[in-house]
Amino acid sequence: MGGATGVIAVTGASGHIGRRVADRLAMAGVPVRLVGRDPARLPELPGAVHAPPASYGDGEAMRRALDGADTLFLVSAHENPGRVTEHRTAVDAAVSAGVGRIVYLSFQGAAPDATFTFARDHWHTEQYIRAHDGLAYTFLRDSWYLAGIPAMTGRDGVIRGPAGNGRVAAVAHADIADVAAVALLRPAAHDGATYDVTGPEAFTLAEAAEEMSRATGRTIRYLPETRDEAYASRSGYGAPEWQVTGWVTSYEAIARGEMGAVSDTVHRLTGHAPMTLRDFLARHPRSYAHLTA
Repeated sequence: MGGATGVIAVTGASGHIGRRVADRLAMAGVPVRLVGRDPARLPELPGAVHAPPASYGDGEAMRRALDGADTLFLVSAHENPGRVTEHRTAVDAAVSAGVGRIVYLSFQGAAPDATFTFARDHWHTEQYIRAHDGLAYTFLRDSWYLAGIPAMTGRDGVIRGPAGNGRVAAVAHADIADVAAVALLRPAAHDGATYDVTGPEAFTLAEAAEEMSRATGRTIRYLPETRDEAYASRSGYGAPEWQVTGWVTSYEAIARGEMGAVSDTVHRLTGHAPMTLRDFLARHPRSYAHLTA
């Protein structure tokens, strides 16, 4: 593993990506430390140990959780107004604990002026990691999740949003995890790299609706919205303004082409083709169970 202990710490190990990454590392026989706020939710995996409970915003707890690890797989925190501060605290704790390498799960199109407001957080986090002299890093900029397509489809069979005719190169959680495992296990080949991690195709939400129609056996349609309509249609959720803005701007980023670039990262790093939307729906019928009940 290129370090003194070879220990890889995995955050978000009870989540969709962290759990999959931890599984792959355990299968590879490397020592894994699972980090989370609630150890009871962490999986039991061969060769893996549970770190003391820690959250990103608690620097001392994170330092204890990461003490002795060589590498950190840092899954971004849940969206909130203080997310960048939480990330910085976690990075500082990792460096203090002796971590020499971070593989950070970022987002496609991360930039200080990204249309998608949450993507700006990722850019600021990347810059903070880069600023630490001697800290090796790899950034994985994933696109929208394929699982998000059925999730954003209402029970009425409508996908709503201001995405226009823009395209999105959505990717499966499993494919992201495969890429992350390769980056973690082969540091020399990937240190300093920034990878877009996407599916094999970029599709419009109207095309996604057609694919959903095939899978569900009912008519699914895409309803383009204006910005005002998008805010109005989400006003009943009771979410704070910053969160609604994140939801709305994610669609606007699609409209502006910021999520449409297709990369070959999955195939190049893992040797297998990434899942298409059709593949995903065929393998995960539970993802659209709310549309067929």
